[in-house]
Amino acid sequence: MEDHLLPFVLISSNGASSWVGPLKLHVKTLFTHLSSGTAARELARDMGSGEIKSPEGLPETPATYDGVSNPIHSKKLGIHFLESDNRRMAFGRGYTGGTTPVNIHGKPIPDLSKTGGWIAALFIFGNEMAERMAYFGLSVNMVAFMFYIMHRPFTSSSNAVNNFLGISQASSVLGGFLADAYLGRYWTIAIFTTIYLAGLTGITLCATMNVFMPDQGQCDQLSLLLGNCEPAKPWQMLYLNTVLYVTGFGAAGIRPCVSSFGADQFDERGENYKSHLDRFFNFFYLSVTIGAIVAFTLVVYIQMKHGWGSAFGSLAIAMGMSNLLFFVGTPLYRHRLPGGSPLTRVAQVLVAAFQKRKASFSSSELVGLYEVPGKRSAIKGSGKIAHTDDFRCLDKAALQLKEDGVDPSPWRLCTVTQVEEVKILIKLVPIPACTIMLNLILTEYLTLSVQQAYTLNTHLGHLKLPVTSMPVFPCLSIFLILSLYYSVFVPLFRRITGHPRGASQLQRVGIGLAFSILSVAWAAIFERYRRKYAIEHGYEFSFLTPMPNLSAYWLLIQYCLIGIAEVFCIVGLLEFLYEEAPDAMKSIGSAYAALAGGIGCFAASILNSIVKSVTGNPDKRQQSWLSQNINTGRFEYFYWLLTVLGAINFCAFLYSARRYKYRAEQKFGIQEVVTIKQNTPARG
Repeated sequence: MEDHLLPFVLISSNGASSWVGPLKLHVKTLFTHLSSGTAARELARDMGSGEIKSPEGLPETPATYDGVSNPIHSKKLGIHFLESDNRRMAFGRGYTGGTTPVNIHGKPIPDLSKTGGWIAALFIFGNEMAERMAYFGLSVNMVAFMFYIMHRPFTSSSNAVNNFLGISQASSVLGGFLADAYLGRYWTIAIFTTIYLAGLTGITLCATMNVFMPDQGQCDQLSLLLGNCEPAKPWQMLYLNTVLYVTGFGAAGIRPCVSSFGADQFDERGENYKSHLDRFFNFFYLSVTIGAIVAFTLVVYIQMKHGWGSAFGSLAIAMGMSNLLFFVGTPLYRHRLPGGSPLTRVAQVLVAAFQKRKASFSSSELVGLYEVPGKRSAIKGSGKIAHTDDFRCLDKAALQLKEDGVDPSPWRLCTVTQVEEVKILIKLVPIPACTIMLNLILTEYLTLSVQQAYTLNTHLGHLKLPVTSMPVFPCLSIFLILSLYYSVFVPLFRRITGHPRGASQLQRVGIGLAFSILSVAWAAIFERYRRKYAIEHGYEFSFLTPMPNLSAYWLLIQYCLIGIAEVFCIVGLLEFLYEEAPDAMKSIGSAYAALAGGIGCFAASILNSIVKSVTGNPDKRQQSWLSQNINTGRFEYFYWLLTVLGAINFCAFLYSARRYKYRAEQKFGIQEVVTIKQNTPARG
């Protein structure tokens, strides 16, 4: 049966008729629906009364988009999609789900019970664990490697590592784009893990072969402190920075895809999908934490006992083994088809909205808001998304006019689903943006707290803990919190908030941000005490000499507080982004979190440079707050600055979270119809 254009007429409240235009429907689909007696009787009743009604209980969208209600014409456009399947989404809310999972060849999986689930997720956990082990292993050891081996100042070493951390996270947007647009999550992970492994191999060679390092023969501790050691040659630093940034670039395809690919292994139609997904993200971050713990303990131990080459080599070996494990699990994975370039779809919406910026929603030329018929959207890998009233200027991209014709260009007319994708991406931005401050604090801790620890006694009984292992304590606190989350925290917060899972995603992000402020405030208080103690006991100029009577375990308070912050904020953010992102943009949604982390790293470098230039004056021999000699600097002032910035950021988050509306459960009808109150029959 062929497609036909069915004419509809809008009748205003005063009885005047106006031509709406053709409503494109599959006649076969409409006939099938009308074959049921109930539907036929309803349509006959409506036609007899001269009123066209939408299915009851479904949301209606007013046509008064210009901001002024028109009491004369009182028109409402209700966009209801043909044969749309109402599929549940995580945590009790819902929206139209994506495509059916497929195998690696893009074919439907005949028996889903033989694929996916927790077994498939375990193979994916291993890949993320190794990546995090390498990430934290490099972040904590590379500063010391550049200082002690490459003879670079602490400040430039810290900035180089911060840039590496920033690239490894900010480039995740590229990985998310490739996964959603062309490669799919599996092949994106496979390609970029190989790049990651190549970078780690290059770093291992740099730490193993003397040709890549400056001469170490005439460099003792005094010469190192005075800066008299032979610095690395420019080409040696070029090689090190190149392989370091190649490693960071390799993370681009891992960071945004692993969590989404793992979540894809669970059937969203399943009875326990909600609880499975909730636990998945907690276990996912638990694997991240285990990787970090191994990096801060075992890798540091290997470095102390066997040298830098063995330490970095262990990271490469772990990454290689995780890659092998990931590929072994290939037959078990469920895949989602890439939906085409999301950037192209975004650009089409912006161009179409701009072209129709002067069009009016009350124009007589109006046909309606455009959507394709059928249960699937026009976007591969995505279900249909219901229309919302946010960002009404973008709705003009879906505004179908008579002049658009039967087969309009996608650069002039977009579907409602395509427009809603862009709206969702815009609405998501403020939440991860508010976590940039937390990532900035985490980045500062990786370098500043290590400098603090060098001046403190790290003995634990008869055991002396290496300074570079101090960041393991936030990881241990994270491990403990995640282990106790369901037995302790959920019941406790459930009593306070009344939320069935203790706290919503945004509440958990807010709790994390609040704890991050407490952490840097305590760090400022302790640093003031530590510096005063160092000066009073004659350690002012011995910033690499530990003070035997001042324990480094005072740092545990700020470490544990920031660990709590990280658990609540980052895990809550990952769940939030996966749930709220459009079907065909899950990886880009996850990339928002990684991008916030990358911006936080770059912001840390920028903030450090600003503070040094503003507070230091070499001509007057005035030390900056972030002096290489921590005892003559004023780290406590810097921590108070972070506290103030964190408080301002927290207020911005509260405002954004209060305004944000979760994607409500959408129920779609069978037809795309128009609801008009009228007093007289329609005129042809």
